[in-house]
Amino acid sequence: MIRPLPRCHRFPWPLACGLFVAAMAWACSLQARAASDPEAAFAREPSWAIPDVAAVQARTLAWLATTAGSDSASAGRAEAAWTTGSAGRIDVLDAVMETMDCGDPRARAVRDAAARDAEPDLAWLTDTATPALVREAVTLWWARELVRHDRFDDALPLLAPLDPATAVDPATLLFLRGACQHWLLLADEAVETLDQLLERDTEIPVRYARVARLLRADMAALERGSLDHIARRMRDVTRRLDLGRAGAMTREVQDSVIESLDALIKRLEDQQQGQQGQASAGAGGGSGQGGAGRPMEDSRIAGGRGAGDVRARNLEAGDGWGNLPPHDRERALQQIGREFPPHYREAIEQYFKRLSAGAEDR
Repeated sequence: MIRPLPRCHRFPWPLACGLFVAAMAWACSLQARAASDPEAAFAREPSWAIPDVAAVQARTLAWLATTAGSDSASAGRAEAAWTTGSAGRIDVLDAVMETMDCGDPRARAVRDAAARDAEPDLAWLTDTATPALVREAVTLWWARELVRHDRFDDALPLLAPLDPATAVDPATLLFLRGACQHWLLLADEAVETLDQLLERDTEIPVRYARVARLLRADMAALERGSLDHIARRMRDVTRRLDLGRAGAMTREVQDSVIESLDALIKRLEDQQQGQQGQASAGAGGGSGQGGAGRPMEDSRIAGGRGAGDVRARNLEAGDGWGNLPPHDRERALQQIGREFPPHYREAIEQYFKRLSAGAEDR
């Protein structure tokens, strides 16, 4: 007789059915997503978010209202900075910077310095008394100006500590950081940054997405120590010198380029010596099997021991030297075709034609 299980041990069938239905619904939704976009079904959730433009505007204007230099004129100019342009979009970073220009003379000085291609005073950006919104926005804006002037090694230290979670324009932050890392050949860091940017490839500006994919593919294929890698570092040295940077960092890059070139040349020489050794071994092995009649594979001094005497012969004008009978000439050409590449036969045929026409100096 089979005894029924106690009530506390009975399987909760209603709960099991509910879990089964939920699992099937999740699997069907996953299958549907995979059918429409195979990569989207298993893509991880983005690690950063794109802030709403209206929220950034409200936050920036709220800061402006608290500044001592705020007045109706500056408020009106700040409001105009958030007006949609003819392209139908707002450059959030420019709008934020112009708003801060209206309320903080130090931000205005940074913009003026950029217009004059001068170096601004950035010491106040490290002061904790400066609001975080101002510090991060002005730093990002100035770093973008540096990148536009090919000053990647100056921009990257400014971009490194900025957090996409609090940036007013995280897409621009990640794009600029990845571009600097790409130019400075920080391959692993560049791939990581560009992957993070491309987590929202359908939401960021199209130009960012397209260039980021190209930069990532370029960094993923770059081989350290290759001729391409060396050439890029030489290009970076040229950039530094064009900017008047001939200091210790530039000399360090130059020294590393020379070391890499020496290593590359040594590697190529070793490969060439190895190939020559294999060819010599193959020639030596074939000499015992009738290989003695083969021509030398490399031009070098032969090991013959003959006396070197040549029997003199006087050639008269009527001897017809070089004018072989047609059947002998054809046999020679056939022999040449068997033992040498085709272009040798063509060259010799042309020689015989010129010779018969009297155009060749005998």
